[in-house]
Amino acid sequence: MPTQQITNGVPPVVEPKLPPRPPEPDDQEVRALAVKQIERKRKFQMRAFAGAVISAFLVVVWAISEYNNAGGWPTNGFSNSSSIPHVWNDWIIYPLIGIGLCVAIDAWNTYRRKPITEAEIKREMDRLTGAH
Repeated sequence: MPTQQITNGVPPVVEPKLPPRPPEPDDQEVRALAVKQIERKRKFQMRAFAGAVISAFLVVVWAISEYNNAGGWPTNGFSNSSSIPHVWNDWIIYPLIGIGLCVAIDAWNTYRRKPITEAEIKREMDRLTGAH
């Protein structure tokens, strides 16, 4: 065991042991996170664009089929049955709502969800090992 030496009549200052701090993110880690987020945003934009194209295609198919089934434009409104003259079936709302919900959930996951933090990782590791 090392002994403390007194120099000039003053004992040396002993630094208290501090708990280890989480590692500071360096520039490479921050850059990697930024690149990952940019990739997530670009993928979302492609999926949102695909959803818009699919929706537009479905609306065109719906309009053509309902125009032919109803014998013209919807002068008497919309209904849930087919083959009524000048009344269009409103089935198009269901796939459009589904696509819209999928895009909204994807947008939330892309822009609002936070990355996993070191504190969350430590908390989960403590939970799994039973440490408190």
